[in-house]
Amino acid sequence: MTPQFEYSTFAHPQDIQQLASILEQCYLMSSDDSEIYINRIGTENFRFIRVEQVIGGLAILAMGQWWGGQRVPMTGIAAVGIAPEYRGSGAAIALMQHTLKELHTQEVPISVLYPATQRLYRKAGYEQGGSLCTWEISTQSIQIREQPLPLQPIIPINHQVFHDLYQQQARLTHGYLDRNQAIWQGLIQPNNQEIIYGYLIGDKDQPQGYIIFSQHSAQDSAILQVRDWVVLSDAAAQTFWSFVANHRSQIKQVRWKSSAIDSLTLRLPEQTAKILHHDRWMLRVIDLVKALEMRGYPPGIQAELHLEVKDDLLAGNNGKFILSVANGCGEVTKGGKGELQLDIKGLAPLYTSLFTPYDLQLAGKLDATETALLAATQIFAGVSPWMINFF
Repeated sequence: MTPQFEYSTFAHPQDIQQLASILEQCYLMSSDDSEIYINRIGTENFRFIRVEQVIGGLAILAMGQWWGGQRVPMTGIAAVGIAPEYRGSGAAIALMQHTLKELHTQEVPISVLYPATQRLYRKAGYEQGGSLCTWEISTQSIQIREQPLPLQPIIPINHQVFHDLYQQQARLTHGYLDRNQAIWQGLIQPNNQEIIYGYLIGDKDQPQGYIIFSQHSAQDSAILQVRDWVVLSDAAAQTFWSFVANHRSQIKQVRWKSSAIDSLTLRLPEQTAKILHHDRWMLRVIDLVKALEMRGYPPGIQAELHLEVKDDLLAGNNGKFILSVANGCGEVTKGGKGELQLDIKGLAPLYTSLFTPYDLQLAGKLDATETALLAATQIFAGVSPWMINFF
């Protein structure tokens, strides 16, 4: 017999206590860790699924994401957890579907999450959207000594100091977040005995970047973990490398998050930096018209794409649409020839430019005429999407 699930927002303190216990079991968290996390997110941003009592839940993070130089409102989904005795019962997909319907009524264009399992989220209409890579290099192999810019320590560390610099890099980076406050707080919140350091790169009045990092013991060596970074000039990039290389007497390895094709490594004399981890995050188009119209497009093209989209959950995304692009902007009207056919999952990696339309057709994610493939290739041309944050 299928359980009758009830979806709700936060109502009683015991709701969050029950969810905290579930999340601690799901994510191997201590009670202190779950309390810190829940306080950072805010109880009003949790959603619950029940069978008489809470059997699972998730967190929603309202923020934005940069696509083609334009900010698109986005809701991140995090901390999806179901009590072990209810896993496999349909509780997780019911929780996701209810959340997506709620976000659709709020006219949220897109949603992003990091999957523990792709199968569940594909059932909810998500598909791979972009990358987060962890890179590593030995400090001895950096071999950059000259430091063209000064560094200014930020004591005590305060994330407000870094916001403007971050936004300058974010709007130029395909897939970057316009961060929720909880993500900023997580960047500077130390764990256990950890100390977090922050430095502006360049003059204090006109900085050209920053670095936020922590240091960790690892077996017989030590690691400098870059938690966040911005470089807005060649001089800032050179200073970044010189600064981390100057830790070589005590630090053996440096780790940082970047894209699969990392421009920072162009500054290095040899290909000694390696990708340690490569994760793909997933995206879901919630409001098709808003998502396509709010995104930026290559400024030099004028093209028209006739889409036919299938969405089993959100009826407003079903049907034929014409996407007209000119001067870097898109306009959507209903109707058209339906020359490029795909479901809502297939739209995600097309929207983000993670894969070309030809790649997606080979993977069975869409079916299109040659004319539509050419138009889609022009419209969704872009660099490989990535972000620096895990949530």
